[in-house]
Amino acid sequence: MTKSILNTLPSQLGYRLPAEWERHEAAWLGWPHNKSDWPGKFPPVPWVYAEIVRRISAGEKARIVIESKEHKLQALSVLKASNVDSSNVEFFIMKTDRGWTRDSGPQFIKGDGGLAQVNFKFNGWAKYPNHKKDRKLPDFISKKLGLKTFVPRHNDRQVVLEGGSIDYNGEGTLITTEECLLDERVQVRNPGFTKSDYEKVFRDYLGIESVLWLGKGIVGDDTHGHVDDLCRFVNSKTLLLVQEKNPRDDNYRPLAENRERLQDFRLENGSRPEIGFLPMPEPVIFKGQRLPASYANFYFSNAAVLVPTFNDPNDKTALGIIGEFITDRPVIGIHALDLVWGLGTLHCLTHEQPS
Repeated sequence: MTKSILNTLPSQLGYRLPAEWERHEAAWLGWPHNKSDWPGKFPPVPWVYAEIVRRISAGEKARIVIESKEHKLQALSVLKASNVDSSNVEFFIMKTDRGWTRDSGPQFIKGDGGLAQVNFKFNGWAKYPNHKKDRKLPDFISKKLGLKTFVPRHNDRQVVLEGGSIDYNGEGTLITTEECLLDERVQVRNPGFTKSDYEKVFRDYLGIESVLWLGKGIVGDDTHGHVDDLCRFVNSKTLLLVQEKNPRDDNYRPLAENRERLQDFRLENGSRPEIGFLPMPEPVIFKGQRLPASYANFYFSNAAVLVPTFNDPNDKTALGIIGEFITDRPVIGIHALDLVWGLGTLHCLTHEQPS
């Protein structure tokens, strides 16, 4: 049964937000079913998911949220055909709107008392009205796992936050963007919130001591600035930032500005982070729409780092750069040209559950 703690903050109990490269018990995914997320391009998507599950289940449980028993049979058929060992795959039946578990799922925190959850409110990226089923995912998971649950509140209201809007080093530093969390006109998550408001929430509920604020995210990102398409920790002191070399590209100026901001950043211990740079692929455009194709949307699994690739000359370069910084597990490319038509790729659809 879920245990809710209302009067004690996680930080007061010694909880912290672990880094993604720390050991996982499982990864949560939502098996695709909403064809409107990939209009006209849905048929290949389950096969991409199967490859992701195959790689993840080699080192941790793949916990897959499905719509029904029939939906489970469909998923099992694709997984079997894709040579996935189903012994490390678990299914959970829950009706959802979409399958982007990074954003709708809980934040898992760790302390001396073990694992607990922080259940932020999900509001469909302040854009999509069909999100009320997804909003129930954190409570569903906490009940299944029997975890203590904290519900963040500030200024007398529940705090809205998506998992893709933050990245963290496990030692007390978190990175995010002003575009996503502070814009007061477009996709507003928490009206009236300031940097200080967010920093207090992150400190109280996630154990964060230092918040690093970038400016804008990449072009084509319909979340309005998620950091997991932009800049990622690869270890406790190193950030990888995407950069655009073409001055005529719409990404060039905002990414250059973010690079300048990094020079002033300090980690939780006062030191400067080490900085590496990832290229951008050539613009991926489908049906006249630029898509948020980015190598930064990789996922740390126990067995490998899974990196989206786009049939682009920079695929190999990006995999090599990530491999230079992450040496404790292989770096594997996953074809994501079909997946990105859903306006997200590998990190967006996975959510790690720490051991």
